[in-house]
Amino acid sequence: MTKSEHFPLSITFITGNQHKVKEARGIFEKFGLKLEHADLGYPEIQGDLADVARYGAKHVAERLNKPVIVEDAGIFIKALKWFPGTYSSYVQETLGNEGILKLMSNVEDRSAEFRSVIGYCTPKTEPEIFLGTVKGHIAPKEKGKYGFAYDPLFYPEGYDKTFGELKREEKNEFSHRRRSLEKFAEWYKGRMV
Repeated sequence: MTKSEHFPLSITFITGNQHKVKEARGIFEKFGLKLEHADLGYPEIQGDLADVARYGAKHVAERLNKPVIVEDAGIFIKALKWFPGTYSSYVQETLGNEGILKLMSNVEDRSAEFRSVIGYCTPKTEPEIFLGTVKGHIAPKEKGKYGFAYDPLFYPEGYDKTFGELKREEKNEFSHRRRSLEKFAEWYKGRMV
């Protein structure tokens, strides 16, 4: 297999989230990479974010017979023993932000972090993993109308606004997803040379 077969200029991002696709395209353009998109489901195994991303990337790369990336992300709250973590999506659907705030009532240490893991795999290689993190804390109440899910609850470190109060362009400048995508793009570009 040649280097260009292993590391083509175009990579397929497997996600149903158009916001993620738009953010990834903007980042990839800076690295001279093209992003294709496919909205396919894949099995999400029990485990941490890296386990889920590894398994998903390998599964889809073999299914499509081409290099792919997948992304798994979540919010991790220290006082809740890093819950909801990999269950973030399910917890958002069931408890929502109000439920998280109830769990956090009377909790002093409100430390939290958003984590994003990119999983990259080709049909003939083992998956590579890239982690992006933004540290911060949980707000006492929801603030802001931007973003989605936990964004109105999360104050990123060094900011006096929640992700929900930051417009997409502002948040995307330093988001956990941006950090994991940039780590991947830098690694990938370095392998193409």
